[in-house]
Amino acid sequence: MTNLSLKKNAMPAQDPAVRNQNFLEVTLGYTAEQAIDEAKRCLNCKNKPCVNGCPVSINIPAFIKEVEAGHFAAAYDVINQASSLPAVCGRVCPQENQCEKYCVRAIKGEPVGIGRLERFVADCYYAQVSGEIEKPLPNGHKVAVIGSGPSGLTCAGDLAKIGYAVTIFEALHLAGGVLVYGIPEFRLPKAIVQKEIDSLKALGVQVETNVVIGKTITIDELLEEYGFEAVFIGSGAGLPNFMNIPGENLKGVYSANEFLTRINLMKAYQPDSSTPIQKGKNVIVVGGGNVAMDSARCAKRLGANVTIVYRRTEKELPARREEVEHAIEEGIEFKFLHSPLQIYGDENGFVSGVLCQEMVLSEPDASGRARPVPLQGSEFKMDCDIVVMAIGTSPNPLIKSTTAGLQTDRYGCIVADPNGSTSRPAVFAGGDAVTGAATVILAMGAGKIAAAAMHQFIQNQKKQPVL
Repeated sequence: MTNLSLKKNAMPAQDPAVRNQNFLEVTLGYTAEQAIDEAKRCLNCKNKPCVNGCPVSINIPAFIKEVEAGHFAAAYDVINQASSLPAVCGRVCPQENQCEKYCVRAIKGEPVGIGRLERFVADCYYAQVSGEIEKPLPNGHKVAVIGSGPSGLTCAGDLAKIGYAVTIFEALHLAGGVLVYGIPEFRLPKAIVQKEIDSLKALGVQVETNVVIGKTITIDELLEEYGFEAVFIGSGAGLPNFMNIPGENLKGVYSANEFLTRINLMKAYQPDSSTPIQKGKNVIVVGGGNVAMDSARCAKRLGANVTIVYRRTEKELPARREEVEHAIEEGIEFKFLHSPLQIYGDENGFVSGVLCQEMVLSEPDASGRARPVPLQGSEFKMDCDIVVMAIGTSPNPLIKSTTAGLQTDRYGCIVADPNGSTSRPAVFAGGDAVTGAATVILAMGAGKIAAAAMHQFIQNQKKQPVL
């Protein structure tokens, strides 16, 4: 019988006053009973509007139907046909702006908790999986994937499932890309990411870490000497942006990229960390996206009083609403309609404060959001000892500078057509390396599209298999 409740089943979570002092996962996931009850809210619409909102086209009504019947393994099989990272997507996808946005139940009340159900199904699968996965028959072709973030893992998974020998090259010592260095443990446990990578390895995907493409090996060498028939660039956008204001070189100013990498990947919050991070009493985070929320919530867990400075209003915050609500619950302060002008330092070169200016909103800018304009004479100083700049990232220029003929735009993003084809034959690209910093699920969608294009490209070459 359909569950006619206008509200989703609530997601169990840690108490805010407890969780803002630890790095354990905030939300705890549905029980089987809660998942089945939530699945009963799905109307199983014939035209499936939710699927149109999913960048990787998961058959959402079909997997929810299996959950409703208690067939959790079958539900996983449905999701796995389209997504190689269901446990990740169930946790960090902006479902409210994608699949759930188009859910018919959202017309009157809350949409079905599609993301929460996806997470539940994936967690059930990983709790029971034996590690034995049937490998597809090899098709005799091999491809390279640069970067082990969401676009690279998705591209690799889709190609491995149809028999390709796939090797992922990762610059860091641990696979996962932004999933492990950018997203905090309390939002996406690293053990979850590792399980999904292990699933790809069980399919036959090889992962080579500590290999910096463009320095250790070039793309030309991958194609000409190592025998890869096509290459996918999913190297992300790891070059942090700064405001170029006075004082950004002071001790205690971090890019969000460095701040989160030290905490997430290097475990800088642990007492015995080999890469300790400077802990502040008063931390200012500049920005309004998910990265700013992650940085602020990490700083809070390190014991600081944290203020997010954002130059527009709460209405324009680009971060997920759920992350903003969690940040507020955990005690993060917000200063909307403010922007830094200068960072002050003490006699030893450490941060001592920020000169801020109030803003007002004007006509929409190129992003479609109201344009912030400085309010003259409104400057004032905020005391702090750490500043984290979370105002976006750009692709690293290394691959561009070492790959002749690879076209990029004025932002350093690789130019690719809708199928991921670049200006270099046999070289494809997708995710943040093409679009600039975006979401996990959009990167996955790009990896999926590029995998299909690479398959078609290789089949059209009519070459004999190389293995």
